[in-house]
Amino acid sequence: MSKNQKIIVLSVLTISACLLSIFLGITKDNIEYFLPKRLSKIIAIGLCSYCIAYSSISFQTITNNNILTPSVIGLDSLYMFVQTFIVYFFGSKTLSMMTGYTNYFLSILFMLFFSFILFFILFLKENRNLYFLILCGMILGNFFDGISTFMQVILDPNEFLVLQGKMFASFSNINFSLLFISLIIVLILFLITIKDSSKLDVLCLGKDQAINLGISYNKFILKNLMVISILVSVSTALVGPITFLGILVASISREILKTYSHRHRIFCGFLIGFFSLVLGQFLVEKVFNFSTTVGTLINFIGGLYFLYLILKETKN
Repeated sequence: MSKNQKIIVLSVLTISACLLSIFLGITKDNIEYFLPKRLSKIIAIGLCSYCIAYSSISFQTITNNNILTPSVIGLDSLYMFVQTFIVYFFGSKTLSMMTGYTNYFLSILFMLFFSFILFFILFLKENRNLYFLILCGMILGNFFDGISTFMQVILDPNEFLVLQGKMFASFSNINFSLLFISLIIVLILFLITIKDSSKLDVLCLGKDQAINLGISYNKFILKNLMVISILVSVSTALVGPITFLGILVASISREILKTYSHRHRIFCGFLIGFFSLVLGQFLVEKVFNFSTTVGTLINFIGGLYFLYLILKETKN
């Protein structure tokens, strides 16, 4: 099949999964209660799918590495550190009271401030290469993980249960007002980056070739890194961290299409992420009866796939 035919098949599968998820079990008696909740859940899944697909695929192009994803910068670790810090010093009641705008904007603010330090001070000001930036992000991410784990170990078990709800992505209780704000932010970023796909195609040729073809390398890289950080921050603050979904959508879209066209790959990654999350949420609700979360399922499958990619790269 051609790449357009493959995208059409993925689109049909994704739309079918969405319709099944929305209308299964809907009757005249419960439609007013279930339909708005299910629609907001599907919109949130689509929003997170785009954020993860664009950020992961463009990040791999920028770094010229097919295994790295934005999670190596340490934003997920910082998010968990912020949530753990709040519970540790102020108690779980404070975290529960901050489930709306306060926690959302506080999480995004900290993640963007962290990104600002990495990108503008370590990368742009010191004129370092990109791998130095990634290395610093990994070190700081491990630092935040270590402090978070230390605080979680000595937390009261009841308060840890409240914090545990923030450790994994969940689409069961979406705040519609936060979803609307997230949609506006992502739409603005989409309009800003709508013409960047062709530049990302050129970037696949390498830094020197991209510069020779007229791309302002540092400026373009910095712009995309900031966009990636905002997308990851919005997605994580809205539903929680989904660490391994990025590696899944980026690698599978590359294997399916076998093209350098980022316009097609990002859309394909979006469809793969959308379908995976809808299917995962369906399994959580109908098979596991909410005994687990969709983030746990995705991370389990993604972790196994990540090990497969590492073994594959090692053999090559």
